Amino acid sequence: MIRRISLYWHTLRHLKLTQFYGRFKLGLFYSRPDLAEHAPPRLKNGFWVHPIQSASSLIGRNEFIFLGQKGSLDVLGWDGSAKSMLWRYNQHYFSDLNAFSASERNEWHLALLKKWIEQNPPAIGVGWHSYPISLRIINWIKWSLAGNSLPAPCIQSLAIQTRFLSKRIEWHLLGNHLFANAKALVFAGLFFQGDEATAWLKTGLRILESELPEQVLRDGGHFERSPMYHAIVLEDLLDLINASQLWSLSIDPSVTLGWRDVARKMLLWLRVMTHPDGQISFFNDAAFNIAASLRNLIDYGRSLGISIEPELGVPTPSAHILKESGYIRLSSGHAVAFLDVAPVGPDYLPGHAHADTLSFELSLFGQRTIVNGGTSVYGVSPERLRERETRNHSTVEVDGVSSSEVWGGFRVAQRAQPFGLQINSIKDGVSVGCSHDGYVRLKRGVIHHREWIMTPNDLTISDWVSGRGHRSIARFILHPSVYIERSKMGDWCIYQPHGQKVVFQVLSGNCFVEPATYAPEFGVVLEAQCLAIELVSGQSQVKLQWN
Repeated sequence: MIRRISLYWHTLRHLKLTQFYGRFKLGLFYSRPDLAEHAPPRLKNGFWVHPIQSASSLIGRNEFIFLGQKGSLDVLGWDGSAKSMLWRYNQHYFSDLNAFSASERNEWHLALLKKWIEQNPPAIGVGWHSYPISLRIINWIKWSLAGNSLPAPCIQSLAIQTRFLSKRIEWHLLGNHLFANAKALVFAGLFFQGDEATAWLKTGLRILESELPEQVLRDGGHFERSPMYHAIVLEDLLDLINASQLWSLSIDPSVTLGWRDVARKMLLWLRVMTHPDGQISFFNDAAFNIAASLRNLIDYGRSLGISIEPELGVPTPSAHILKESGYIRLSSGHAVAFLDVAPVGPDYLPGHAHADTLSFELSLFGQRTIVNGGTSVYGVSPERLRERETRNHSTVEVDGVSSSEVWGGFRVAQRAQPFGLQINSIKDGVSVGCSHDGYVRLKRGVIHHREWIMTPNDLTISDWVSGRGHRSIARFILHPSVYIERSKMGDWCIYQPHGQKVVFQVLSGNCFVEPATYAPEFGVVLEAQCLAIELVSGQSQVKLQWN
């Protein structure tokens, strides 16, 4: 009981009053759907750039594939516990309308639109939750802007959905959900004309005006510290810029100019946090094939007149510091390392946080070598909890406890705070040191300090844990594509897929190999290996060497 009270107290005390009020309002007041006739569409006075296309999720007339799982509408319907809530949400997004080769599935799309309206009456079912409403509004409108004729019942439904959304904005969640709500209101407010549409537009723009400075930090990073959600919000912003070009008389040019500046900073941030393989680094909730890739976002930005300067090669060790976000990229020739010296997220919104403080990822010769465990599932489950725990990340775990108290599906109670960041140039390299206090809640109090030193051909990681009587383990999770073997000298050899060899030398600490997992996508969990180092007298040190 005391443990449960502590979890709730340390979780709830950080929330904003807006979140309490928003939850209370949603639970207490029923929003009756307004079925009034819609206003006519607004006349366009600009041009629409073709947006990013997603992977197809409609694999048959009524057959879906989401999160690696197939399902038939004829068997599953639109709601129910046979699939997870996230799978159901995807079912209602209608993202396939704007996927690759969508025109080839036009007949399927029209039939699916008709079925959705017939089988999802207003305000009933998961499809009428605010987040899927938001994405569906946007996808239907984008589909119509691609040259498709949106059926009259869909246009009427769009108005009904937007009215309903405007009364159920997700103030209790904030973050990327609120951003998506605002984007949908702007899209619908531009799509329709009249006083009602103008009110939607003003509400959406007002939310964006307050949320953009809050959600996008000065270094360009999204404040939830998830590269995946950063990319999602960046695409949302680029879509808004695109829509503002099409209906240019309806939005003040100064607003769009501000959006462009923010989008450019976000593109630069994402480039820093992207591995040489072109995919995002795995900090907090992150997985492939959910958000658009850096390459697609750069191309989309360029088509909207937003370009970033070319990236230059880094022959000698250097550090790119994302100060406000709390991430550092170390680069040198064949090596790129990503260091997490960040808070878990905004105090009032850590739902996508993992207990990954002072973790890192390392690519060598363009191949991921040291990784964090990734994200394969949402919801409340043992697997969701395991993937968020410290042991699933390349950092130090003390006494089998996570550095931040992750619990439930999207909750964090006591959380680690990094401090004492030091970045120094040294002979032939760069060093980064940082500490965190996530373990001070243990009986004797513990501080974890980690130092990374990169030179042209090696990376040294040193860990110190204060306090006596604790068992501390530094884990280095290996990407599934590499394999390891013990050398005659007692070191470990890490072999890359293309034959390059990396020597993993344990300078202090007791090393052993343990099984691990790597989840590159939702619904996909791969077996991996982990080199685990038990700290001796509170210390360990390893060196990775390559040529």
